[in-house]
Amino acid sequence: MTVIIDGYNLLHASGVFGETRGPRGFEQSRMALLDMLAGLLGDSAAQTIVVFDAVRAPDGLPGRWTHQGILVWFAREYPDADSLIEELVDDDNAPSSLTVVSSDRRLQAAARRRRANAVSCEEWLRQLRLAKRLKQAPSDAKPPDPAPGDIEIWKRYFGLD
Repeated sequence: MTVIIDGYNLLHASGVFGETRGPRGFEQSRMALLDMLAGLLGDSAAQTIVVFDAVRAPDGLPGRWTHQGILVWFAREYPDADSLIEELVDDDNAPSSLTVVSSDRRLQAAARRRRANAVSCEEWLRQLRLAKRLKQAPSDAKPPDPAPGDIEIWKRYFGLD
């Protein structure tokens, strides 16, 4: 399953920011986000595309590269990242196996029109962190107590909402 992420949208939802301000600060924040994602995604990183607006792209940086398995794209030839993400969704041959991660209603609507999964950044991060915690727990250990958001995730998963 391919995951397409609205990069700056997820950056703000995650609270991961570099210490420096200005253009160099955006670069540090992007790298911190990508590092966090690589750690949370593990082997699934290779099925993930993170799209950033090109306005804050540093000079000389390629439009596309791979960071620990994650495809990273700057929307250089597009007005914004949303436009590139919409095109990726429209061009996908199997949109039902596609997940778009963004809290932007425009992108969520575009994903749903093609029957792709659309999930907010906050919800996706909660699910990803919960899955990571469950994987790391020893098999004989008591599962961690659920956070308030985790209960809702499991209720939806089992169709209890």
